[in-house]
Amino acid sequence: MSISFEPVALTDITAGPTSLVALDIDGTILHHDGTMSEAVRTAVQEVAATGTHVVLSTGRSTHACLPVLAELGLDSGWAVCSNGAVVARLDPTIEGGYEFTDIVTFDPGPTLRLLREHLPEGIFAVEDLGRGYAVTSEFPAGELSGAVRVIDFEQMCAEPAVRVTVRAPGLGSADFHDLVNRSGLHGVSYAVGWTAWLDIAPDGVSKASALELVRQRLDVPPEATLAAGDGQNDIEMLGWAGVSVAMGGADEVTRAAARWHTGPVEAEGLVPVLDAVLRSRRE
Repeated sequence: MSISFEPVALTDITAGPTSLVALDIDGTILHHDGTMSEAVRTAVQEVAATGTHVVLSTGRSTHACLPVLAELGLDSGWAVCSNGAVVARLDPTIEGGYEFTDIVTFDPGPTLRLLREHLPEGIFAVEDLGRGYAVTSEFPAGELSGAVRVIDFEQMCAEPAVRVTVRAPGLGSADFHDLVNRSGLHGVSYAVGWTAWLDIAPDGVSKASALELVRQRLDVPPEATLAAGDGQNDIEMLGWAGVSVAMGGADEVTRAAARWHTGPVEAEGLVPVLDAVLRSRRE
């Protein structure tokens, strides 16, 4: 396991209630098979125990983020979901354990029609907030969590959405980048997943925009923020953070957006990052 920065680089991130640590989930906390190592779980819990604001910042929907929060023992604080379109406040005293504080929607119709024109075989989904997804056709088994209902394409176009997801089994991430270029997609934010997956969000919405709302509410200084991630949907978040760390599994574009680099999730690359935060408190 290696990390390319010295602990002194984190002196601005002193573990405690004046600091915020934003963590991507898949490829950062969780392995790509969905498992979490005990070392990562312990490191996250130790940082959270200092009063540091640990905020999971993910492309996952809220209902898909909740099991990870539970496994980490994080039942209070904040979570950024759906690539920043949804912010939830965690509170064990309220029904369900959370409430939505910020939801950004957009009219998905123009984007859906444009993408279907250039990818007629595509399968489309919109997030059914807090419940699951509405889809135009069944996704591959196990790829969507929560309740899944099939609806008509035009019905999907007519309803406001926090996110549109496009799936095309047989295509890779490079094909989706080509799709974005060919279709002339504009007026929205987008992220290509490490599988054949494209997420469309409202224009200007990202993990960074949502984290900035949370940071201001918590009155955390901008320089006392750390973010770690591995995907292109983390690029804005890495640019936002006072200390930015790319996981070893990140592609070159994502790595270039971070000042520091650590090992891949398979080597528990997040652990030395969080250990450095804890050391800064002790020094």
